[in-house]
Amino acid sequence: MRIYNTLSKKKEEFVPIEPGKVKMYVCGPTVYNLIHIGNARPMIVFDTVRRYMEHKGYEVNYVSNFTDVDDKIIKKAVEEGVEATVISERYIAECKKDMAAMNVRPATTHPLATNEICGMLEMIESLIEKGFAYKASDGTVYYRTRRFKEYGKLSHKNLDDLQGGNRSLLVSGEDQKEDPLDFVLWKPKKDKEPYWVSPWCNGRPGWHIECSVMSKKYLGDEIDIHAGGEDLVFPHHENGIAQSEAANGRPFARYWMHNAFLNIDNKKMSKSAGNFFTVRDIAEKYDLQVLRFFMLSAHYRSPLNFSADLMDAAKNGYERIVTSVSNLNYLLENVASEPMREDEQALIEEAKGFIKKFDEAMDDDFNTADAISVIFELVKFINTNADSSHTAEFIKALKDEVVELSDVCGLIVERKEELLDSDIEGLIEERQKARKEKNFARADEIRKELLDKGIILEDTREGVKWKRA
Repeated sequence: MRIYNTLSKKKEEFVPIEPGKVKMYVCGPTVYNLIHIGNARPMIVFDTVRRYMEHKGYEVNYVSNFTDVDDKIIKKAVEEGVEATVISERYIAECKKDMAAMNVRPATTHPLATNEICGMLEMIESLIEKGFAYKASDGTVYYRTRRFKEYGKLSHKNLDDLQGGNRSLLVSGEDQKEDPLDFVLWKPKKDKEPYWVSPWCNGRPGWHIECSVMSKKYLGDEIDIHAGGEDLVFPHHENGIAQSEAANGRPFARYWMHNAFLNIDNKKMSKSAGNFFTVRDIAEKYDLQVLRFFMLSAHYRSPLNFSADLMDAAKNGYERIVTSVSNLNYLLENVASEPMREDEQALIEEAKGFIKKFDEAMDDDFNTADAISVIFELVKFINTNADSSHTAEFIKALKDEVVELSDVCGLIVERKEELLDSDIEGLIEERQKARKEKNFARADEIRKELLDKGIILEDTREGVKWKRA
């Protein structure tokens, strides 16, 4: 397996720190609003990387944080007249709903920045003791960027060029810095802001220190893969390396992975341009499995253009796989339950070649575009070779293969039978009758049957209400 490493700017053979195990950290969203489709791309991409690693037999410790203290969160809290935690908790819950709808699996750990302040204070103290950080007169703690001799090795930027042109590192309070390129580790509180007590001032952490500490706590001083969108390369990940390697005395991560930007109709997504879409906006028009299919239809390091035409094409592609699996399920119910014949065994051996091609595509820096093309080849093979003349064992073997490869991509291609509204109302009526007759066992049985099919019941004074999960 080869991974393109942003650090070396080339593909490298993947060798984990500990054989058979992968320690992976993915920067998560700042939770002040519903997630947009730009947020969705790294979620889907690196969830797929994780799934493939597990498909290859690795035990993956996958950590993805929520940034729950930030200027945007505080601004929204002030606007609504509530505590910042109300905003962050609300949008963490909404984000998790969207992730589930996109079939993005929960991380092994989803740490919250506000729960890790003690670790941040400890790392900042260590950096001060080692001479990599200093306190300014107002209590702000800055990192001495030039003290870290390898600064710029991830973004391949030169410090002197940064000082002359790029202002990304420059923040307010520049007059009290030793160097304009020094960045904030801890900053004093302002009015109406949440704050924590520290040896330097009552305040809160800078953004960059958060991920360094959460990665260290849940994965250790050195990890296998650190990932996120390419907008994080500089300054966020560059600063993360400077902090972590100075504090821990070890390389932060062996492999740095970054997905490319998502554009809307060939333009950068922005609210002012009127082309800003949340995941919920897309869910009103498409099954979010279509969005996932669309995101994986291009290589993760290639810029991806979002448009209605491309989403419609993705919908057709996704439905092609779903229809093939549906046809296989129909055949399973109608073909003979006999052992696989010799001619069928030969076809299954031929079909296994698609697994090899799929793995070859994914082993080449997780080329999901080529991997999905292989799934289409398998679907064509199935449509050509599977019919009512075959045995159930043969049909099931083909179905298992296409479902397995789709699942590695996080694509749900075997749909549960969805109840019609009239069927739901009928079962609710039967449940009400059972309750009146004190047949509570049957009433509970119906409730469970509906829940298993994604129907949630709520008993209210006005009667029974239901909704689809």
